[in-house]
Amino acid sequence: MSDVRTYPRFEGIHTFMRFNYEPSPQPVDVVLLGAPFDTAASYRVGARFGPEAIRRVSSLLRPANMYHRIRPDDSLRIVDGGDAMVIPGNIERSYASITERVSSWLAEGATPIMLGGDHSIALAELRALAGKYGPVAMIQFDAHGDTSDEYWGEKDTQATPFRSAVEEGLLNPAKSTQIGMRGTVYDTNDIEAGRQLGFDVVTMEQVRERGLKPVMQAAQLRAGNTPVFVSFDIDCLDPAYAPGTGTPEIGGFTTFEAQHMIHQLVGLNCVGFDVVEVLPSQDVSEITALAAATVAFEFLTLIAVNNKFKSR
Repeated sequence: MSDVRTYPRFEGIHTFMRFNYEPSPQPVDVVLLGAPFDTAASYRVGARFGPEAIRRVSSLLRPANMYHRIRPDDSLRIVDGGDAMVIPGNIERSYASITERVSSWLAEGATPIMLGGDHSIALAELRALAGKYGPVAMIQFDAHGDTSDEYWGEKDTQATPFRSAVEEGLLNPAKSTQIGMRGTVYDTNDIEAGRQLGFDVVTMEQVRERGLKPVMQAAQLRAGNTPVFVSFDIDCLDPAYAPGTGTPEIGGFTTFEAQHMIHQLVGLNCVGFDVVEVLPSQDVSEITALAAATVAFEFLTLIAVNNKFKSR
């Protein structure tokens, strides 16, 4: 990472936080990967440009985390691995490419942080993670459960990845928690879809009633020592903080609350992360992209802190 005090933020190639670009899988601790795919979006499209926007604004971020008092790249080798190859309009081939790309880095011991793209890419990520770890737990921050059986008669959309992941044996729903569900629904019982699959589904109102820390403590306890995939849909944030997304829902988290919840994940066996659904064409002053970049940085920090936690 180049020092912004001697090399201005607005210069150079836009990798994530200006970490080295290394497209060939190699032994590292963390790899940032883009998945610029939005063919499965149900409303607004354009999240294919999300990884680019997140990388561009990430140059604004400084390398040390104030909350944890740690600089991730002091203890981790972090690279930007570029983007997985996707084929617009071809979901199956795009999924296969993303899975292969993530798997190749997992084989080198790297923890992947994916930058989306629509949320359908999570199914491809989970195929790679389960290939290494078996069924994983999930902590999902989202306005929507994404557990529909199908959309428009199609199984692979941004509304279906986690039902498919359960059906394929990639996720352990008994160890998984979905946080922040809210908004209008098609049927009054839609919220039960995730619960019927076995997830602990915590709606936004329930989060407000119980409090952030108790909700996160329960999610930690539920996951236990199981390898965990953390999935962050930017629409879990209120549109006031993240207008640049495909299916916004009012009544969401503030950016402070999102950071606070991620801070509570210390001690978990996190093996993969993603930040998805950034739609630059709907963004205002890059605030959505900045929120996503900061979430990815919090994930980097969490990996460093958890490594330190394990070594005690």
